[in-house]
Amino acid sequence: MQTSVLLSIRPQFAERIFEGVKHYEFRRVLFKDRSVKKIIVYASAPVSRVIGEFEIEDILELEKEGLWHQTKEYSGISKECFDQYFQGRQVGYAIKIRKAYLYETPLELEKSFNIKHAPQSFVYVAR
Repeated sequence: MQTSVLLSIRPQFAERIFEGVKHYEFRRVLFKDRSVKKIIVYASAPVSRVIGEFEIEDILELEKEGLWHQTKEYSGISKECFDQYFQGRQVGYAIKIRKAYLYETPLELEKSFNIKHAPQSFVYVAR
């Protein structure tokens, strides 16, 4: 079974991913296993459910300004939001989304993944 990563994403950003507006998911810290090809999306509170998944097309690792320049058209966020998120960081990561699939029925962490608490950032899962 393939290893995937379950990411906690704020509901408004997760929604933009599945609407096709947000083509990049930004991260200050990235998982070390670069063989991961799929992200499982946990929409944080107030949704608190796993709502879908997406395939990874590419992962960019760049200095902040270069990252914004390369992703801004399909970032799904404002420059102000980007700057605030990466405040105090020199380098940032952007996971480029290939195909996103919204689940018909959202999943519960414990029932579907045997995870009791939402990950602060990410957790590896077999899926």
